[in-house]
Amino acid sequence: MAAYTIDRDPSEGSPRLGAMTFHPGPESVSRARRWFRKFIAPYDPACSVEDCVLMISELVTNAIRYGQADEPWLVRVEWFRDGTSLRVEVHNPGLPANVRLRRPDATDAHGRGLLLVDSIADSWHAGPSRFGGTAVSFLMADVWPS
Repeated sequence: MAAYTIDRDPSEGSPRLGAMTFHPGPESVSRARRWFRKFIAPYDPACSVEDCVLMISELVTNAIRYGQADEPWLVRVEWFRDGTSLRVEVHNPGLPANVRLRRPDATDAHGRGLLLVDSIADSWHAGPSRFGGTAVSFLMADVWPS
């Protein structure tokens, strides 16, 4: 069984609402979906939680598939209140330069993850992670009142 953790930032006024870390295994995708649903619910976001869960699922899958490190590593998922928006970040030890939006053919079995994120989220970004490696994030706007 893969090890995992969940934490919330106890600091009053912190924009981080929660975080999860997982070993890079296929069971981590379903855990990320399940736990995000559970831990975002008390914040009552005015966006589709299921859309967020779909995007998290795609980004965690990509993190597991493309993350690379010589030593054992973890996938980290964090979510933040960013003004009236919800920002979700997925971190892995892969190279930021390898993240790219693809336009797969109908017969391609893979390559639609970022395309889904691009079509659902208000915006998304990929770049260096503050933990080392890559962070891919998405933003859902107007989730909470100002």
